[in-house]
Amino acid sequence: MNKLFLFFGLLLFNSFHIEAQQQLSSKATVSVITCGPGNELYSTFGHSAFRIHDASLGIDKVYNYGTFDFNAPNFYLNFAKGQLTYQLSTSSFSRFLRAYQYENRWVKTQELNLTSTEVQATFNFLENNATPENRDYQYDFFYDNCSTKIEDILKHILNDKVTFSNSHISSNKTHRDLITDYTVQQKWSKFGIDLALGSVIDDKATKDEYKFLPDYVFEAFNNATIKTKNGIQPIVKKERTILTVNKNLLKSKNSIVSRPFFVLLFISLLLIFITFKNKTSKRTKWLDFSIFFSTGIIGIVVLLLWFATSHTATYKNLNFLWAFAPNLLVSFYMFKLKLPNWVKQYNYLLMFLLALTIIVWIAKIQIFNFAILPLILALGFRYWYLATLKK
Repeated sequence: MNKLFLFFGLLLFNSFHIEAQQQLSSKATVSVITCGPGNELYSTFGHSAFRIHDASLGIDKVYNYGTFDFNAPNFYLNFAKGQLTYQLSTSSFSRFLRAYQYENRWVKTQELNLTSTEVQATFNFLENNATPENRDYQYDFFYDNCSTKIEDILKHILNDKVTFSNSHISSNKTHRDLITDYTVQQKWSKFGIDLALGSVIDDKATKDEYKFLPDYVFEAFNNATIKTKNGIQPIVKKERTILTVNKNLLKSKNSIVSRPFFVLLFISLLLIFITFKNKTSKRTKWLDFSIFFSTGIIGIVVLLLWFATSHTATYKNLNFLWAFAPNLLVSFYMFKLKLPNWVKQYNYLLMFLLALTIIVWIAKIQIFNFAILPLILALGFRYWYLATLKK
């Protein structure tokens, strides 16, 4: 009997929930919002969201799949492990715009050519998806983010009514190439990305995979069509530029220290200079410790990102060839007055790995950041010095 009451109770609750869905007016519209890149790494690639606007009912709401909760349990640990829980959040369109105006980023909208029934279905889906029990999803930078959600959701709602054509994409870029396009002014960010991400992002991206970037979602909608009672029509009914960039507020990043190549070139030249000087003086033990300790630490981080996390883009990272993890242990032998013979032989292994790094680079198995080239040459010179050390 109790189970029967529970069943009818749930049925009544669900019926009430369905009836409680707000009915939009015939003037309601659905738009895709595309936002330009910002100055910070998290905003470098732009942003995408949905907008539901109903002037008759005073609704102007943004549905944003690009938010996360810093206060969630074990947030930083889960972030490091690649178990990124993002969520769909909502806000007023005016509030959304204020944030982008403050960050000096452009915002465009594409109003979609949908019937009132299709607008209502989109609204119902987003409202349901924004509830606490449905709003969370497992984020993936390349395959499941705020941009990829846009097309996926429209396909889910409209089924075979909508067709997305990728014919406008004529290039054949890798994921790393696509990242490079957006990090021209973010040299250190690009350096960190190239250090952390593996050879898997050097595979050619499919045309659909371009759409982890909001700009390509924007173009995809401009080239998409929808079946209507009047035949096949463009899905974008109206395009508007809401905010533009104030060029007077753009920050210049032309200093030498903002470019990792020049910083690492300076370090490499200093390393080579000290090595030449050591030929006629005592070995600089603190320098050797620093080299082995730092490359060992980098190597361990690279391997942890590869094997100990769920990040799909850190797989098969061959940066471990030049940043060799065992160097961390060997670094403490560098304080010895006389290096053991095995340490000297170990340096031949390191030189071989450096040569292998160059071969992998030339063969385009993995593209490394150009800034590490002088460092690889300087490390090779120092390892040769240690391997052939007589005293």
